[in-house]
Amino acid sequence: METHRLVLPEDLNHFGFLFGGRLLAWVDEACWIAASLDFPHCQFVTIGMDKVEFRHSVRQGTILNIRCTKEREGTTSVRYRVEVFDRRNPIAPSIFETAIAYVAVDDSGRKRPIR
Repeated sequence: METHRLVLPEDLNHFGFLFGGRLLAWVDEACWIAASLDFPHCQFVTIGMDKVEFRHSVRQGTILNIRCTKEREGTTSVRYRVEVFDRRNPIAPSIFETAIAYVAVDDSGRKRPIR
C-alpha cells in the first residue's frame, strides 16, 4: 500500500524540521491501514517497531511517499516493511525505513488468529 503526506507548519519543531514523532505516527497509521485492508476482519494493535533512525531532515512543503509492504505473516501477527521517500525527489535514498508488527486482538484484548 502507498500513501502520501504533506508536511505542514504544525508538523514542524521549533527548528523548522519535521517532528520525528509525527513521522512515526504517520508510518504507524499507514501500515495499520495496510494490515486492516489485508485482513479486514481483524482488529490490530501495534506491538513493535524496529530500528528508528531518521536519515535526513524534512522541511515544510515536502510531500512524503509512504510505502508499506507485507513482510511476514504469523498466526496472530503480521509484519510490514515501511519506507518513506521525498515524492519530489524519486532518485534520492529513503528518508526513513523500518518494520512494524501488529497483533490481532479480540474484543477483550486477547490475541486471536488472523486467518
